Amino acid sequence: MQRLSGLDAAFLALETPSAHMHVLGVVVVDPATAPEPFGFDRVRDLFEARLHLVPPFRRRLVEVPLGLHAPVWIDDPDFDLDYHLRRAALPSPGGDAELAAFVADVASRPLDRGKPLWEIWVVEGLDQGHVALVSKIHHALIDGAAGVEILASLFDLTPDAPLEPLDAPTPEWQPERVPGELEMLARAGLSFAQRPVQFFKAANNLGRGVARAVQRARAHSLDVALPLTAPRLSLNRTITPRRKIAFSSVPLADVKAVKDALGVTVNDVVLAVTAGAMRSYLAHREELPDRSLVAAIPTNVRGDGDRGFGNRVSAMFASLPVEIDDPVERVNAVRRSTTGAKEMHEVVGSATLEEWASVAAPALFSRAMRVYGRLRLGERLRPVINLIVSNVPGPPFPLYFAGAQLVALHPLGPIFDDCGLNVTVLSYLDHVDFGFIACRELVADLDALAAAVPDALAELEKAVAT
Repeated sequence: MQRLSGLDAAFLALETPSAHMHVLGVVVVDPATAPEPFGFDRVRDLFEARLHLVPPFRRRLVEVPLGLHAPVWIDDPDFDLDYHLRRAALPSPGGDAELAAFVADVASRPLDRGKPLWEIWVVEGLDQGHVALVSKIHHALIDGAAGVEILASLFDLTPDAPLEPLDAPTPEWQPERVPGELEMLARAGLSFAQRPVQFFKAANNLGRGVARAVQRARAHSLDVALPLTAPRLSLNRTITPRRKIAFSSVPLADVKAVKDALGVTVNDVVLAVTAGAMRSYLAHREELPDRSLVAAIPTNVRGDGDRGFGNRVSAMFASLPVEIDDPVERVNAVRRSTTGAKEMHEVVGSATLEEWASVAAPALFSRAMRVYGRLRLGERLRPVINLIVSNVPGPPFPLYFAGAQLVALHPLGPIFDDCGLNVTVLSYLDHVDFGFIACRELVADLDALAAAVPDALAELEKAVAT
């Protein structure tokens, strides 16, 4: 039995019937490289052989009555691998549009909390004979770094690697009994005595951090994007459960060429390209604002050697200067904003979000989210942010799943009320893959935004060259 961290429990509590707190990964593999026939049975054999490398996949939730404390994980006594592995096929021609439509349907349904919180679809019928593995995993289990851990556990460096790792003994798995409600309440009661101490510590750390941040911002004239200063867009309204998905890819070499020419980071270029695509998209919709968008940037706060599953994340806020016409100046504006965001994040403290998540009971988060959505407060006030943009560095070398080479990997994150768009980016081999997920009713033309990404990078390359 393992108690969820405050942050993991918060991701559960923040879930509503419209805001599903799962993350998705769309992995496309090429069976032509597999030394043995590749299909659903082969995928199942690999998962059965490697489940011990991903312990969260066999854990299910047990919640505390009334949401008075964080739930616990137990090894599910009724675990059934066949429930979590599913099979589907795309209609012809099996291109990106058909795959995106299938993933959108999967993303539009919440996970069953009575089971371990994940499922993976093996999707056949893609063009070129490719196969997609569509994973849906609750955010309570993983953040971006933990997702990479799962990737490392299930994928290999060579196509001929055995299904069962030779260097990892397979421990005998023992399921746990399901604790009763009285037992869960008793365990929760032991932690209540520590709540006042935790609250005052969190409040003290936050107060000191904010004071330091204000002082630093004034002393260094930092360019800082602030929540609740975002312009209102049509995508910043109450969301529905239905999702829209789109994909895009650009060459990593082109991104690095711009980075080197302008002396910025890869992340700065990714954000600037996103800003350029958003500028084109919003101009086409005739709602281009006269000031920058505010984007939340999830940030990994794991220390060196801090590995494992669960969430160790914080967030920064950066500007996406869609109002700037010059693409090079757009990059420079992004660089100034991310520099200020990093300084503020360091001064306020990376553990602030985790501390406050540990103090509040899950029931408080859950009720707050439902009241916020029911009253449509975001539509009456300024949106907190406009969108979420996450950039995760991936492996620069080829990976194989049961012998089939990974050819594309598009991650997809969650969306919330008044933040109906999430852009998640991951580099792999020689390309950078963008995954777009949005509320279908708010961003029905999401394909147009994805299509604007290569054009935004090309515009930036041309400007740098001249």
